[in-house]
Amino acid sequence: SAQQHPQSGHVALDSTFFERSNASQYYCQRKGRTVKTVKATTLTDTESLAVLDVHCCIKHEHDTKAGPRVVRRNADDLRAVAADNGFQDWHTEYEIAALDVDYLIQYRGSTPKAAANNALIRAKGYTQRWMSETSYSTVKRTQDSALRSQFWYRQFREIILSFALNNLKKLAKTL
Repeated sequence: SAQQHPQSGHVALDSTFFERSNASQYYCQRKGRTVKTVKATTLTDTESLAVLDVHCCIKHEHDTKAGPRVVRRNADDLRAVAADNGFQDWHTEYEIAALDVDYLIQYRGSTPKAAANNALIRAKGYTQRWMSETSYSTVKRTQDSALRSQFWYRQFREIILSFALNNLKKLAKTL
């Protein structure tokens, strides 16, 4: 559904959580289920707000591990990736730079070097990172933030389908 939208090559990388506590408490105790949320890392096009890729995990994988995996799968179509500080890691920066993609992350600190780098990054389009938050908000408001499936693999499908449905709704509005 994302390939139907015009893609700019500038994307935002971010993560969100979906609640999976809709199953009855009795079922959760019987199955020994303790995980209450599913983490979804998405790649969102900043112009069309289309979600290009989704990575789901139950064990809350750190952003520096999930982020490069999502970018690597879509590296051929990307020019710049904007992400928050949770994705900042020198291994990640090196790996994404090797893919010939601009990696736009604000540097921590207030040194003159960090301030200069942050000004350059903002000029390249870092300020469009909030677009991924908009896509999360839209999906959670229209579909619901709680997952209804009982099995983890069906919950992953449910998350992917909710983002695909959101992409199709945006496409229908433009037509």
